Amino acid sequence: MTPTLTPELVRQHGLSEEEFERIKAILGREPNFTELGVFSVMWSEHCSYKNTRRELRKFPTTGPRVLVKAGEENAGVIDIGDGWAVAFKMESHNHPSAVEPFQGAATGVGGIIRDIFTMGARPVFLMNSLRFGPILGDNDAARKNRKLVRGVVAGIAHYGNCIGVPTIGGEIAFDESYNGNPLVNVLCLGVLKKAEIARGAASGVGNAVFYVGSETGRDGLAGAAFASRDLTEESKADRPAVQVGDPFRGKLLLEACLELLTSGAVAGIQDMGAAGLTCSTCETASRGGTGVQIDLALVPKRETGMSPYEILLSESQERMLIIVRSGEEERVKEVFEKWDLPYSKVGIVTDDGFMRVLNDGAVEVEIPAKQLADDAPVYEREVAIPARPQVITISDLEFHDTKDSLLQLLAHPTVASKNWVFRQYDHTVRAGTVVPPGSDAAVFYVREADKFLAATTDCNHLYCRLDPREGAKIAVAEAARNLTCSGAIPLAVTDNLNFGNPYRPENFWQLREAVEGLSEACRRFETPVTGGNVSLYNESPEGTIDPTPTVGMIGLIEDERWITRQYFRNEGDVIFLIGAIGDEIGGSLYLKTVFGKKAGLPPRLNFDRELAVQKFIRALIRKGVVKSAHDCSEGGLAVALAECCMSGAEKIGARIRLPQMGGSSSVANQRLDVSLFNESQSRIIVSVPSEAIDLVQQQSAQAGIELTKLGSVGGSELAIEGPEGTLSWPLDQLHEAWYSAIALALSQQDL
Repeated sequence: MTPTLTPELVRQHGLSEEEFERIKAILGREPNFTELGVFSVMWSEHCSYKNTRRELRKFPTTGPRVLVKAGEENAGVIDIGDGWAVAFKMESHNHPSAVEPFQGAATGVGGIIRDIFTMGARPVFLMNSLRFGPILGDNDAARKNRKLVRGVVAGIAHYGNCIGVPTIGGEIAFDESYNGNPLVNVLCLGVLKKAEIARGAASGVGNAVFYVGSETGRDGLAGAAFASRDLTEESKADRPAVQVGDPFRGKLLLEACLELLTSGAVAGIQDMGAAGLTCSTCETASRGGTGVQIDLALVPKRETGMSPYEILLSESQERMLIIVRSGEEERVKEVFEKWDLPYSKVGIVTDDGFMRVLNDGAVEVEIPAKQLADDAPVYEREVAIPARPQVITISDLEFHDTKDSLLQLLAHPTVASKNWVFRQYDHTVRAGTVVPPGSDAAVFYVREADKFLAATTDCNHLYCRLDPREGAKIAVAEAARNLTCSGAIPLAVTDNLNFGNPYRPENFWQLREAVEGLSEACRRFETPVTGGNVSLYNESPEGTIDPTPTVGMIGLIEDERWITRQYFRNEGDVIFLIGAIGDEIGGSLYLKTVFGKKAGLPPRLNFDRELAVQKFIRALIRKGVVKSAHDCSEGGLAVALAECCMSGAEKIGARIRLPQMGGSSSVANQRLDVSLFNESQSRIIVSVPSEAIDLVQQQSAQAGIELTKLGSVGGSELAIEGPEGTLSWPLDQLHEAWYSAIALALSQQDL
């Protein structure tokens, strides 16, 4: 029985009274139940960005390399030279992963892969940015977080490994704010020829509309924004809570679509992602300035008795909508029968601008496609500026044993080796990974284009909590710095904006500040935003997550000889610090880990200094004198030095002498813990052969870059000489704390 439309039913579909009146004005009548569901998903935040669209317009989206801008298609495309391009994008699957971590994460991987090959690009690598609550401890929250980590990592590994796309890196952080609400942000990059970019437009009146891929089921209706009210209790009980992915079918669909795209038979192609068949039909029609008519009776289904509402709102995985040029229908049949995949001609492209859905010949939905896809209401939410963060005076904090502090920081899961995670990902498939997971940036050889690409994902949620604008700027700067340390020129950005409920003024203020920080930084680094995702309502009964505007950045390494690793390479090499010793302790992981404080003013970013440092490092790399380069981030100088000693295949020590007098690098009157663990920006540790000392010093003087000779590589310990003597840590002790922390935590047998 079709429910009667009541104010309560409208509210349950996430539509306000004003929005419902707007719908009636568009239609010239009251919508039926199925049309209400269609509007509810298309005008939801996930599909329409109604609460964030005004803010997203602030991003720089153009540049000499941009071929497809943000918002134009399923993913942005940038030129990498010699007739080749890459499509890349980041998406979130936070809420599904909180409900069912394995399938939630797996289908997040599958969805972003489809976004990429929809552009005509072959996916060549994946990365991710993950956030969880603390995993250490014997309490309910830690046990739940460990379960989430195991499930999410297994889901990512399952889909990526099975479909044959390597996961080559990413970042993972742990904090109480993510208790009950993990973040699962997935990036995919694909390669294509510039001349072969595919579009998601329903062009060509009279062209056939084909449904291809897996059959439609009831799974994923929970992800369609609202649960159906016309389901029987039995079917609700049988329906999976989230979408269920099938990477083997995903692989078949990938190959079939890429083969069909090369045939010239395709006029338009669109993934059935969020909002499923609803979104793909109305968006392709809107982009093409046309209409689309389909009949649900022709849609392949794997369950009986599905209502039009369920079919249109299902988010079953591994499905595509393809607009086929007139006369090429047989080609579709040949390709999809070859790959043993379901297909069906479900409709045609029309000239009246309507999304028209028939149910066995009877009209079920008739809505102007452009108004449905593009004319959702756009809001500007109220903002409230919170109190300034607590001022931290380091002298008020009891001095903690420095040797123990470094071990604590290295064992913190945010800093500790992610080997337990990375060894589950097949990063060797396609034989393109040059710098594997665990470095500042991953480096991948794109064989088709004969290009070396570097990629990274970055965000410091502590900074963004205390100052979202500055934290967002630093996210961009650190991503660019990581690429620079790998030998790359930063090219472009995709982002994933993870925030809480936008109706809470303090949350919307965080989002606005972060967007403006990202926008400013992307302009300064000349890295346009080519697309991304917004994920709101990230909160649990314990509170809202720390604002997390994750940045995914791609760079190009123009010569294989310039690929640079982060770990020390040779005994006797000289270690330099590019930038000052620093003194900014606010918002640091040291404060959080050792003193339990999320407080203080986070580091300030000076764009001119940052850009100069990165330009200087790239110039040194191109001169062939840099043996390793590693940026100072969480944990500061001491953690970065320890990572340089331990993150290579062989551990190799270092002897460091902190500068005692003169210049901003002096630590004579500064507490040792501040010198070692502050997180001031624009700092990079490099190692060079001893014969290159004069060249490095001359180049830094000419560029006006602050440079400190710290010491030399060698030995079996990390030794740091300060104003009051020398501290030393055996590398085996550091390595045990750093390498084993996550594996030990996750090896616990939780019930």
